Amino acid sequence: MSRLQKRYKEEVKPALNEKFKYSNTMLIPELKKIVISMGLAEASKDKNALQDCVNEITMLSGQKPILTRSKKAIANFKLREDQVIGLKVTLRSKRMYDFLDRFCNIVSPRIRDFRGFPDKCDGQGNLSVGLQDQQVFPEIDLDKVKRAQGMNITFVTSAKSDPECVELMKQLGFPFTPKEETEKK
Repeated sequence: MSRLQKRYKEEVKPALNEKFKYSNTMLIPELKKIVISMGLAEASKDKNALQDCVNEITMLSGQKPILTRSKKAIANFKLREDQVIGLKVTLRSKRMYDFLDRFCNIVSPRIRDFRGFPDKCDGQGNLSVGLQDQQVFPEIDLDKVKRAQGMNITFVTSAKSDPECVELMKQLGFPFTPKEETEKK
């Protein structure tokens, strides 16, 4: 069992139950999965760049990614049908908690001018975060990186509302922007 998973079961679950007063313990929100996706704009035309992106996302997630392909051809975007346009990895159970632990404690402090992520959710209890550069992950060798590639990380929870999702992620140690800084803007 992961360190963060153990903390969730022993500390976070009772704290969420105490705060939101759930009638059933099965209603307590939990982290279901983490989806890491990477769009490949100009990298989709270069086979070597595509392979580099596959290797990088494999290193930081511990799993081989799925290639996402286009469904239709769009001439204005020079896009053909069934062309590779992205990569995605879905993490669950132990790998998910290990990734979240590394993301909160190691990767987030390495982001330049980092003051926390906004606590905006999608209205369904899921949190999405975008990164500009994959080089903040310590697993990636900086000498082998040829171009900066951004990625989206989605934390899917069983929370029914956004406040429940934000509280769950705060309890798990996710770095949100302090309230004082968001009120100044």
